[in-house]
Amino acid sequence: MTEFFESLVSIVRKPSGYAQEKPFQAEFFSVERLEQYAQTLAAKQKTVTRKGRAQLLPRLEDNGRRLESAYKILVDAIRQGRPISPAAEWLVDNYHIVEEQLREIRQDLPRSYYHELPKLADGELTGYPRIYSLAVALIAHTDSRLEINTLQRFIRAYQTVAPLSIGELWAVAITLRLALVENLRRLAIAISLARAERDEADKLADKLLELASLEPLNLMPYLNERFGKRDELPQTFVVQLVQRLREQHPSVMPVMDWLEKQPARQGLSIEQIIHAEHQRQAGAQVTVGNIITSMRLLSTLDWNDFFEKVSLIEPVLGKDPAGVYSRMEFASRDRYRHIIERISKRTRAPELEVAEAAVELATKAKQDGPEKHVGYYLIDAGSTLLEARFGYKPRPREQLRRFLLRHAGATYLSTLTFLTVLIMLPLLYFMSRHGVGWPFLVVTVVLALIPASDLALTLLNWDLTHFFEPRLLPRMDTARGIPEEISGAR
Repeated sequence: MTEFFESLVSIVRKPSGYAQEKPFQAEFFSVERLEQYAQTLAAKQKTVTRKGRAQLLPRLEDNGRRLESAYKILVDAIRQGRPISPAAEWLVDNYHIVEEQLREIRQDLPRSYYHELPKLADGELTGYPRIYSLAVALIAHTDSRLEINTLQRFIRAYQTVAPLSIGELWAVAITLRLALVENLRRLAIAISLARAERDEADKLADKLLELASLEPLNLMPYLNERFGKRDELPQTFVVQLVQRLREQHPSVMPVMDWLEKQPARQGLSIEQIIHAEHQRQAGAQVTVGNIITSMRLLSTLDWNDFFEKVSLIEPVLGKDPAGVYSRMEFASRDRYRHIIERISKRTRAPELEVAEAAVELATKAKQDGPEKHVGYYLIDAGSTLLEARFGYKPRPREQLRRFLLRHAGATYLSTLTFLTVLIMLPLLYFMSRHGVGWPFLVVTVVLALIPASDLALTLLNWDLTHFFEPRLLPRMDTARGIPEEISGAR
């Protein structure tokens, strides 16, 4: 299992444009076998947190160009009335889904987010996000056919050995899309190459049939001149040529004999080659179909629900002594988790430890009230206690924000006064320089005070909305109605 994965990721690292890139395909695993595999990977993989080069982002753009090129080639073949393989039909009919996946990846995976993801410290995929390696492994052992239950069990099994960060869990959807697009690119290149080989075989068949009817003695000299120095012919080319020449002009029989000798060099018969080619086409059709089906699934899943089902943070915060956390709406719970993520990133403390510390502080609270709720130590006055436990030091910008919020009234009024004076000073200075007396200056101040303060208020409010992010008030989930214990107390 491990040997296969190492060979697989070595393929991933081949440079863009490499002609022999193989699709992500390996032994098909059952769900139970996938869980064992996930635990094996978790025990082996080591991570580092560093920026490095975002290898997957340039590759994504190249994948988009390659897929578009393959799509245009296949569409052109259809317009010319040439047959295409079933796998190619899947790609052409569902190319709009591929374009949608590319748009969503570009939108959901900015470079800053990519840099935050833990990267593999060693192995063939060194420097690649760990969560991407899991996506590649999963689709390789499921033939790109994803199911929500399989995905959840695979992620949970991995976390029994190595917990994934909050950011990694949110990146599951993105990295699965990346891996599916990468796999489809490899299959599309193979489909395009096979299409080109069949076209070449058709051209050769037309030429040979023409020679058979006009100059039959020149058939073999022509073949030897064209292919005499080649040790091996492409499988797709041979199969297409055989199918075109069978049961045709009797003069082509020497050519058929020559074709049958080609696979014999490898210990195969022409029938085995044809059977293998049909199997390859059938396998490609199934895999491309699985990729498209999985892309559709990824676009319809409720990822908020998926995250909370596989997150290890969620059951920890669910132990909230106040019994409030689990009954809150998703946005409020997500805000709590973001605080845990921020403290973990800055202090290098595991996210689970930060969550457990918040629950522990709430449990040890001596009085009932907000102190019994984990939110008090995440977004309220108790946050300093949680931060102090892990040695968290706010950055200067964050310190400034906290200071301004603690002295909100005084800061707001003093800044408004300062801006108003600052707006009026140029006018007063200009008037005083031109000999305007003090009585008239006082009148000017009185008259200009209202418009100047109005302009200052506009500037101040604009600055505040850009300097301070909106803070959502924690809310309970009332989608299914107001709880009886609350409605009954009214």
